[in-house]
Amino acid sequence: MAEPVGGMNKKQVWNIGYWLLALLLMLLLQDVWRSASEVATVSYSEFEQALAEGRIAEITVFDRSISGRLKSPDGPKTTLVAVRVESDLASRLDPYRVPYRRVVESNFLREILSWILPAAVFFGLWYFLIRRMTESSGGLGSFMSIGKSRAKVYVETATGVSFADVAGVDEAKGELEEIVDFLKHPQDYGRLGAHIPKGVLLVGPPGTGKTLLARAVAGEAGVAFFSISGSEFVEMFVGVGAARVRDLFEQARAHAPAIIFIDELDALGRARGAFPGLGGHDEKEQTLNQLLVEMDGFDPSVGLIILSATNRPEILDPALLRAGRFDRQVLVDKPDRIGRVQILQVHVRKVTLAPQLSLDEVAALTPGFSGADLANLVNEATLLATRRRADQVTLADFTAAVERIVAGLEKKNRLLNPKEREAVAFHEMGHALVALALPGMDVVHKVSIIPRGIGSLGYTIQRPTEDRYLMTKHELEQKISVLLAGRAAEKLVFNEVSTGAADDLARATDIARDMVTRYGMDEGLGCMAYEPPRPTAPGIPHDWVSGAPMLAPGTQARIDAAVLTLVMAGFDRATALLQRHRALLERTARALLEKETLDEAALNELTLGLLPQPGLADQG
Repeated sequence: MAEPVGGMNKKQVWNIGYWLLALLLMLLLQDVWRSASEVATVSYSEFEQALAEGRIAEITVFDRSISGRLKSPDGPKTTLVAVRVESDLASRLDPYRVPYRRVVESNFLREILSWILPAAVFFGLWYFLIRRMTESSGGLGSFMSIGKSRAKVYVETATGVSFADVAGVDEAKGELEEIVDFLKHPQDYGRLGAHIPKGVLLVGPPGTGKTLLARAVAGEAGVAFFSISGSEFVEMFVGVGAARVRDLFEQARAHAPAIIFIDELDALGRARGAFPGLGGHDEKEQTLNQLLVEMDGFDPSVGLIILSATNRPEILDPALLRAGRFDRQVLVDKPDRIGRVQILQVHVRKVTLAPQLSLDEVAALTPGFSGADLANLVNEATLLATRRRADQVTLADFTAAVERIVAGLEKKNRLLNPKEREAVAFHEMGHALVALALPGMDVVHKVSIIPRGIGSLGYTIQRPTEDRYLMTKHELEQKISVLLAGRAAEKLVFNEVSTGAADDLARATDIARDMVTRYGMDEGLGCMAYEPPRPTAPGIPHDWVSGAPMLAPGTQARIDAAVLTLVMAGFDRATALLQRHRALLERTARALLEKETLDEAALNELTLGLLPQPGLADQG
């Protein structure tokens, strides 16, 4: 490195520059002060008088002023300066022998403000608007940082959720606990040459706890956790989504080991080519392509893992699901009865329960409920207990909450005329009695003719004794009979039918059609699937989900005939049962009209010894 001139370092050179500048400024100020002290500013009349007296040796004329050097200094003053006055005006003023002078009005400040003030207002308003826009989150709001990732970053326990807060999904939790353990002890997993999966996809129905599991991973891992929704990559500007994907992975690599969580992956990873009308250069496809490239481009040994969640895996692009990208798919399904008990135990931690309340009984009331449904159930039951000013939450509160969630809010102001109430009572008791009479069915929990929800004028709630995953042909036929028992009771008692069985008819027809076309339960049509699984996403073609064969007109006619046979057989079975127990139907319907609601104990008392055993859960 070259030495500074004269052997001085940079600091010394800088100090000398300061001294030279200060000396220059001092000399300049001294010159200005000396000039000001030598000049006397006088009126124009005084200047003319000095000129007439012969005191001025030399005159200098400027645009607005006139200067005269004195022949002999007047004290320190050597120069007189006056503002010029027009000659004709001066000639008219001189005879009056009155001192006069001209003052030049200064417009400097006004001219400066006329330029600076509008510019300042404009730039101030522009700065304010741009700042507000950049602080906002949507549209053009992030224009200055539009290509930046919007991922929220959690470190260690910032989410406030741990695996202790997750219940009912033990298998999925075990998979993610392994991921967390790898991030904490990567050397243990690489001992035999294995590497952790690059990506883990959480799949399951809505409300089963996929996002909660991801937040628990953030709370347990103790590493940087980047959380973002798939829809946040998509923007109105072309190329923004791909830029955000690149930025997200760059941030994650800089903070490795880290976890990237993409919620609602289906918003970003929809299959390319599924909708040909959108073209091949759609912005979402560019974003997806960038995500695929980034997932191929990082080494899992550095401790970067991608975690995603979706409830629509059937519409994801196959390239996302291949080995080397999302290596594992973890099912987060609706909990079974034991899982529901565990979830309820988590949500009732801060709730005051009655000592005799058993959460197992509550879990029995909620088959098919997801974790989110159970959280809502606990909240609704607590609100009901609070509304009646109770000190504890009882089973009755949970039962009422289940009815409110399943059947809807009670419509006590919806008054039915006597004929309608009677028809609804016989309709609901038809469901209940057939469910009780058919062997192998589940317990009828409650029957009511109090209107609920939007269109329900009455309801029958049944409680399964255990979770069911398979149903036989015989059980499905009995379920059709229970669904059509309301219509059968109306036909039997009033010899006419009403619109109250619309939902029952639709559900019975769906079961019968599935038996014929999907489950191969019709001997004449054989063990064939004539329809693909129903797509869960609207607008997706059936043959894109599954390559089901096209049906010939004759085959379709045979399917319709088989469906009709199943439905009418179920209707005839329900009619025969109700005809056999006509007196019991009349008696129980009159009791329902009187009390409006009959619970399990009341039904058992009314039918004691007259029916074989309990029946299937149904709502109609």
